[in-house]
Amino acid sequence: MQSGYQDISKYCAEHGVALLAVSKTKTPVEILAVYNQGHRIFGENKVQELVSKYEALPKDIQWHLIGHLQTNKVKYVVPFVSMIQSVDSWKLLKEIDKEANKKNHNVNVLFQIHIATEETKFGLSYEEAEAIFSNPELKDLTGITISGLMGMASLTEDEQQIRNEFRGLKNFFERYRQLQGSNIKLQTLSMGMSSDYKLAIEEGSNMVRIGSAIFGERK
Repeated sequence: MQSGYQDISKYCAEHGVALLAVSKTKTPVEILAVYNQGHRIFGENKVQELVSKYEALPKDIQWHLIGHLQTNKVKYVVPFVSMIQSVDSWKLLKEIDKEANKKNHNVNVLFQIHIATEETKFGLSYEEAEAIFSNPELKDLTGITISGLMGMASLTEDEQQIRNEFRGLKNFFERYRQLQGSNIKLQTLSMGMSSDYKLAIEEGSNMVRIGSAIFGERK
């Protein structure tokens, strides 16, 4: 367990990249083993699991929600979450804003962009993301800050395809990074997981989401 943490942490630090330890399905004891090595940023993909771990673990952990978020569950994570990386609709963005304003809180969010060839229900197309960025109502959302983009490359052995998908997202990120507003501050490009994080870093990622390479394969 966590045998790869030090090597990955060192690699990320050398490249100026933030490391998100993906702790889904892992116990608080397993998470604490990584926490006790000095790590503070952890990611979960299910709301119920995230809430229970938040309650059980030290309060200086920065929790990121990286899985699909249903609008009816937004209220459970808004009070404490550091970042929601999986915003995939205008409706969800508005719901996060509404709940954040109730708490006098501001939530950092990433737009999840669908860059892989696999079919998935989740993730914005580039065109859908553009539509949100150009929506005149966006400036009225005061409870959120759009902090960047997140994407997952295809599960393939084709390294060039993976690079192309990451590169496309990086280009899109650079295009919209110029679009700074009171609630738009694109700084985080979250791409790369255990199998492809080095490629992602080479293609411009500044945050990687690593689970199995830190904690070991999931049961």
